[in-house]
Amino acid sequence: MESRKVRVAIAGVGNCALSLLQGISYYRAQGTHGNQVGLMHYDIGGLTPGDIEVVCAFDIDVRKVGKPLGEAAKAKPNCTTMFFDNLAFCQAEVFMGPMFDGYSPLMDAYPEDERFLVADLEPVDVGKVLQEKDVEILISYLPVGADQATRYYASQCLKTGVSLINCIPSFVVSDPEWYNRFDRAGIPIIGDDVKSQVGATIVHRALSALLGERGAKIRRTYQLNVGGNTDFMNMLDRTRLKFKKISKTEAVVSTIEGEIESRNVHIGPSDYVPWQRDNKVCFLRIEAEGFLGAPIELELRLSVEDSPNSGGVIVDAIRFLKLARERGQSGPLYPACAYFMKRPPVQMDEKEARGKLEAFLQGSIKEKGCQ
Repeated sequence: MESRKVRVAIAGVGNCALSLLQGISYYRAQGTHGNQVGLMHYDIGGLTPGDIEVVCAFDIDVRKVGKPLGEAAKAKPNCTTMFFDNLAFCQAEVFMGPMFDGYSPLMDAYPEDERFLVADLEPVDVGKVLQEKDVEILISYLPVGADQATRYYASQCLKTGVSLINCIPSFVVSDPEWYNRFDRAGIPIIGDDVKSQVGATIVHRALSALLGERGAKIRRTYQLNVGGNTDFMNMLDRTRLKFKKISKTEAVVSTIEGEIESRNVHIGPSDYVPWQRDNKVCFLRIEAEGFLGAPIELELRLSVEDSPNSGGVIVDAIRFLKLARERGQSGPLYPACAYFMKRPPVQMDEKEARGKLEAFLQGSIKEKGCQ
């Protein structure tokens, strides 16, 4: 019996897209008995990473538009590490997408190899391409702050019956107005703002929850992040960070026991360091009170290759969403949103979300993967 496939489109062929393509290729080459390190789930409802097929993509960069996806994903300004170089299967075409607010003029001050170069081409009709390519799931890897562009792609998903995985902090899946539209249309979705597999947010959440469970009270905390990819360059434009700061802050504060003043929490990107390329460094500090009010001070430095760190999360999200489509579900998949995303419609701790995901896999959770 031929295995099922998941037909996927990508909006934004950046470092995260390149890492995802490497992962699909790598685990496909490994096969059932190969190395499965780095995956949270190898098999999800009979679907493996190798069953994901990227059938088209959208971008605005002249070095990517019109090229085969495997070639376009390796083009500048992408700078993530190539862990698995064979992307021969990635022959899907990259189409010119709409601009909207997907480009910050601040980038014009930087060298061409580090920033986007906008192609002088007319954008395609995204909905028409999604239909022609028989796409089931669209992954949004648009730049932070691309709120108008996100809503456009979401509207094209609604028009064509395509599910959305929104990896950026432009609120669609967590916005009642939008998620109710997907619910009424019978389309399952996952979002907003992808967590890394083991990144700054997930570590911060784990430590904050641990202190609360052990009876300590967090008084102040910060999380500062620096990196050298286009994501960090783009976020130098502070006007694009409103929803990013909300997303990251809510993800952490939701795990802190009791009230904490907003002025005592600072979480967000700090600076762009070009030579770091796709390496992201997080500096985290928590100040708390323990027994008798004795002070507890925790400092941590976390260094990761930024884009691959979310690849394993999206490989799972794609397959959970495919399973939900097959089961006729609609709207946000609440446990998947809570486990994979920083700003889900309903926040859950990691253990609760993971438990409900496993129950969903076993078929014991029916409605929206939540009840």
